[in-house]
Amino acid sequence: MALTVAHRGDPFAYRENTLPSVRSALLKGADAVEVDVRVTLDGVPVLLHDETLERLWDLPHPVGALTAAEVAELTGGGLPTLEDALAELRRHARGRMLLDLNGAEQAAPALAAVRAAGAQERVYFCGGATAMRAVRAADADAEIALTWKTSARPAPALLAAVAPRWLNLRFGLVDPPTVAYARERGLLVAAWTADWRRSMRRLLALGADSVTTNRLTALQRLTGLPAPGGTGSRRPGT
Repeated sequence: MALTVAHRGDPFAYRENTLPSVRSALLKGADAVEVDVRVTLDGVPVLLHDETLERLWDLPHPVGALTAAEVAELTGGGLPTLEDALAELRRHARGRMLLDLNGAEQAAPALAAVRAAGAQERVYFCGGATAMRAVRAADADAEIALTWKTSARPAPALLAAVAPRWLNLRFGLVDPPTVAYARERGLLVAAWTADWRRSMRRLLALGADSVTTNRLTALQRLTGLPAPGGTGSRRPGT
């Protein structure tokens, strides 16, 4: 059964990449919550997809030019640190967190936060080749979903260097040959970001091992998940 991954939390109910959004997705029974990581001027990882606070917070400032204290003040405490998000994760008996890294510079701060929280077993990482190389160089045991956005196959040398568990594909790239390619290399297939039921059904029929969506409840209905409130965290093959 495919895992359900909530894209940036529960963004139709709460602002993306915030604690209420993360909490809502976990309470609804998401197998994992995907969040984006950026790093402040003083090296604190925070939850934000964009380089600036413009789209979500109506502020033009690049988060990398602000200290964590300045970010907290400007957003009224609304933009959480990764430490905050991991603390929220620990409050829930089930569910994992998928950290989407936009660059290699985010790897060390993100890994440090995960280790400090003792959350290694409940966190995995996704991102492009450069970011995932940095994660692997810093942590031989990290679970990695290598994000791939083109129809070209990853080079064998890249797969060897990153040693991913997942091939994390834009959902339109998931097709029978690509699934076969992943299976032949012992890789699980993750697909992002599918919001239409037709797309979700196609991915499930193709055997995707996880699907990332903004419409968590719709995906859960298709996968036949039990109601929220169970314990444990489903993993592929369990």
